[in-house]
Amino acid sequence: MVRKAKGIGMVVDEMLKSTIGVTNTEDLIIEAVRDLVKDEIKSQIKQKINEDPQLKAEMKQAIKDFLDAKMREGYALFKLTKCTAELGMRIVPEDMKAQLSKDMAEFIEKEVTQVIEKM
Repeated sequence: MVRKAKGIGMVVDEMLKSTIGVTNTEDLIIEAVRDLVKDEIKSQIKQKINEDPQLKAEMKQAIKDFLDAKMREGYALFKLTKCTAELGMRIVPEDMKAQLSKDMAEFIEKEVTQVIEKM
């Protein structure tokens, strides 16, 4: 069997795929250009914000308020989930409670482990 020699483009493409997990070189270039465009947009926005101290202070407070609201929302969802689990435990027949508790504990452990691994 005769093997065809790989072109330099294919070799570079394979090296990029194996080292950084990119599907092809074109995707890498497109992603890099997107990042450059985003960086330039961010730079121009920061410049405009920094030119107006009042706008900068207002923006800073708005972001603080937004993050605070998101944290409150997350905590409210947690409390709703907890209440739902407690309600479920009260509704479940006695002979199923032990198994349900075990299954819930395993599920929660698995989910928390996945969240921690992503951090």
